[in-house]
Amino acid sequence: MESLYEHAGKESGLRRTITVWYASVLRDSLLQPLFGEGQPTHVDHLTAFFAEVFGGPTRFTDQLGGFPALLAAHQGRQITEAQRRRFVALFLAAADETELPSDEPFRRALISYLEFGTEIAVVNSHATGEADRHPCQEIPRWSW
Repeated sequence: MESLYEHAGKESGLRRTITVWYASVLRDSLLQPLFGEGQPTHVDHLTAFFAEVFGGPTRFTDQLGGFPALLAAHQGRQITEAQRRRFVALFLAAADETELPSDEPFRRALISYLEFGTEIAVVNSHATGEADRHPCQEIPRWSW
């Protein structure tokens, strides 16, 4: 069966969506404070992350720091529920704009991952120690 990564157009499909999403985040008054002026490597890292989550290459884990790097990026950010919801909404808008597949099974999987992943980010952004972290402490592998 085709992976979510393959269905999304592999790295190029994900990168196209993440590039549009990231530009929208940097313009958004609610999310921009979390991202500052932006990082030149953020699109590349997030593309590698989504590729791995959706069943593609494991470059995020193998070369870009894996889950510990993700944990460090969110530490102390104090992400709010409103910011979490906006992240998801802007990502879905970017998916529409860049014509990421819109079939129901793919969109259902995308939305369920975005909800799960952003919840992990919120919990970990408020954690003051290991006991406060979300139970998922590894890069998940998402499927249909």
